[in-house]
Amino acid sequence: MKAVVMNAIGDTDVMEAVEYPEPVAAPGQVLVEIAAAGVNFMDIGVRQGMAWIDIPNPKVLGVEGAGRVLAIGEGVTDFSAGDRVAWVYAPGSYAERISIPTTSLVSIPEFIDDRTAASIMMQGLTASHFATDFYPVQPGDLALIHAAAGGVGLLLTQIIRLRGGHVIGRVSSKEKVSIAKQAGAEHVIVDTEGEFAQQVLHLTHGRGVDVVYDGSGPGTFQGSLKSLRRAGTFCWYGPVLGGPGLLDIMSLPKSIKIGYAVFSDHVNSPERLRARATQLFDWIRDGSLKVNIGGSYPLEKAALAHADMASRRTTGKLLLAR
Repeated sequence: MKAVVMNAIGDTDVMEAVEYPEPVAAPGQVLVEIAAAGVNFMDIGVRQGMAWIDIPNPKVLGVEGAGRVLAIGEGVTDFSAGDRVAWVYAPGSYAERISIPTTSLVSIPEFIDDRTAASIMMQGLTASHFATDFYPVQPGDLALIHAAAGGVGLLLTQIIRLRGGHVIGRVSSKEKVSIAKQAGAEHVIVDTEGEFAQQVLHLTHGRGVDVVYDGSGPGTFQGSLKSLRRAGTFCWYGPVLGGPGLLDIMSLPKSIKIGYAVFSDHVNSPERLRARATQLFDWIRDGSLKVNIGGSYPLEKAALAHADMASRRTTGKLLLAR
């Protein structure tokens, strides 16, 4: 089968589409034919040596996708050959086939197509975690969302609006303003230099926002602090762009609360994974949540997908799909 491996730590030139050994369904696992795999900043982090350093190269990239069960391993009773499934964390998803533990799988309902299912898993569950567990948005709350036209940002905006909140979005170019507004952002700031805080304070009449969702790296950290109201909440996420450095907790202003949000804490059991995924699927079915697929690439063009994502020119979700 074809798979995309990284041969070393580095830029996109370390990625290669190769012939790879066929996986088999081990006990407790199912063999899946992959229809679509999600491309995530996490994958870029792995390629750059920020994760999976204990796994020798060459190794297959990717963790998220959707497809159809081809075979089941010993002891599997909850899935059968022919079932459509999706997953949020199964290393080796940049491939034609993969063997996955059933505890990592959710069933795809008939009304959800494969590409939508692959698009909603990691970024949808991340957005759900941010707005429901990490900071439970209440009606009237005001949020600042960085990268508001990206995959997480578009879904997070919609979930906040579903919960009665309001959104100020930050994007990197004028071309992204309309897509952020279509998702429900009431104000959109165009900024690439980290000079957004004054605009946020102006829009909130000096009060600041209730919560900031910032995965844009250290360049926006101080501006996000300034954008918060007293006792506001700072949701920091995304390791690929690096952290803000050492913090003196006594220097944090305005009694704010700050934390590093990881979606796996949101789906720390198969039951929670399936319940949260079902909620996302139901929102899509009733039209409350719309998935924006910003680009679809053949498997052998995975390096191009990485380059496009890193350029910040893309919007929505990027997929490797047939």
